[in-house]
Amino acid sequence: MSTPEPKDFIREAVIQDNETKRFDGRVVTRFPPEPNGYLHIGHAKAICVDFGIAQEFGGYCNLRFDDTNPTKEEQEYVDAIQQDIRWLGFEWQGEAKFASDYFEQLYQWAEELILQNKAYVDDLTMEEIRAYRGTLTEPGRESPYRNRSIEENLDLFRRMRAGEFPDGARVLRAKVDMASGNLNMRDPVMYRIRHATHHRTGDAWCIYPMYDWAHGQSDSIEGVTHSLCSLEYEDHRPLYDWYLDNLEIYHPRQIEFSRLNLSNTVMSKRKLLQLVNENIVAGWDDPRMPTLSGLRRRGYTPASIRDFIERVGVTKNQNLVEVALLEACIREELNKTAPRVMGVLNPLKVVIENYPEGKIEELDAVNNPEDPSAGSRKIPFTRELWIEQSDFMENPSKKYFRLSPGAEVRLRWAYIIKCTSVVKNENGEVTELRCTYDPATLNAQPTDRKVKGTIHWISAQHAIPAEMRLYENLFPMPKPDEAEDWKENINPNSLQVVQGFVEPSLANAETGMRYQFERNGYFVVDPDSTREKLVFNRTVTLRDTWGKIEKQEQ
Repeated sequence: MSTPEPKDFIREAVIQDNETKRFDGRVVTRFPPEPNGYLHIGHAKAICVDFGIAQEFGGYCNLRFDDTNPTKEEQEYVDAIQQDIRWLGFEWQGEAKFASDYFEQLYQWAEELILQNKAYVDDLTMEEIRAYRGTLTEPGRESPYRNRSIEENLDLFRRMRAGEFPDGARVLRAKVDMASGNLNMRDPVMYRIRHATHHRTGDAWCIYPMYDWAHGQSDSIEGVTHSLCSLEYEDHRPLYDWYLDNLEIYHPRQIEFSRLNLSNTVMSKRKLLQLVNENIVAGWDDPRMPTLSGLRRRGYTPASIRDFIERVGVTKNQNLVEVALLEACIREELNKTAPRVMGVLNPLKVVIENYPEGKIEELDAVNNPEDPSAGSRKIPFTRELWIEQSDFMENPSKKYFRLSPGAEVRLRWAYIIKCTSVVKNENGEVTELRCTYDPATLNAQPTDRKVKGTIHWISAQHAIPAEMRLYENLFPMPKPDEAEDWKENINPNSLQVVQGFVEPSLANAETGMRYQFERNGYFVVDPDSTREKLVFNRTVTLRDTWGKIEKQEQ
């Protein structure tokens, strides 16, 4: 097959390795999520890089769960992660793999390092280990247990595995260099004692490997060629290499790239879990969450997310990506693919007094001007209509071109109407508009009659009640993580629920179907929707702010 163009430094490295036959022309990557939460938009970048590069070079990608922390892992997360990867459009090689598949081999390799006098059992607490580690400007201090004999270390490590010691009593550490300028090389912890039931291995183990110990060796076992990691693991790469070199086993290549940071969002799984557990959101799939399941429920498509990741690109530069770019990607796709319909969010009754009572017209409406093959549909027109409350103003400003007393507007796909009177309740609130229509203006061309405003509407007789859930950013500030108390900055108006109407063509709308509600934005049918009550989530408004941001940056 032809060699892909080197769009970024990772692809350049893979091409170079293939040319030099470093891995015999093989390209094997892996995606190693922790099953302690749901995947979010940041993981989507890693997925697209790991799976995408393997596909481009004719290789394959493994899915390997880093299940080394039994206290935070659940089967629910394992299932959700697999669903999200497949939804995004990727498939892993063979069965899903787990670090726990390799626990026995990892343990045997740990004993091998002990026998080489390159690992030892330490009785210091984790707090003491951190204190002994030193700082960036001061070398660390050796543990008083660092020079135990090989025999004693082997005996203690085997007793750790046998469950003789309580949590926190001892750890196994690699014997590297306490004076290293890289803190990760100052005798890192390899194993800790944790008497907890594992979601796959049950109670077979009470010692669990640290990620740095499990990572490289698992890559080696699976024959991974390019271990692609986020940039925070760049300082861990010397340790990755040290373990593999000292075990003298197959050695993959680790390459790091910058993670995705999205504005107006928190990406920490710990913080996302707080949002869920404290009922600030309605679950991991709440449409305000940056999780893939939340984005899916909000109406985002796999193609729009992949397009977003492609535009962000692969670099080593840490930067903050505007959420407006993500919105622009889904808006661009739905503009081409979503059928246009009419939905009224905040209804106001209109009675057309000169329209015959009982008459019903079937008017033609184009489904999508961007897609002629989408065809058209019939929409009923009657004497009584629903319009948006915001499309009427009793005392309009100079540049207000919608309905007001004595003013005319065009009804989308229908007639020009004129407001003749206003009906109010006892509180002085407008409850109904009385209008007349011009029967000669059905779908007339704009040049036939000078009317500046066009508004959408729904026949009151045929309108279907619907709940509309209107979402905004959960965090109004671009960098919520930088706030002293990140939860204090949650947007209280991030979700507004309104009761409106949709046109009758949506009577059989199924979960996941996407539409453009003309003038109101793009909406998707929520899983809560039933035949008795339709529920729609607003995916994104029609207003594209990304273009303005681009102009400001130029």
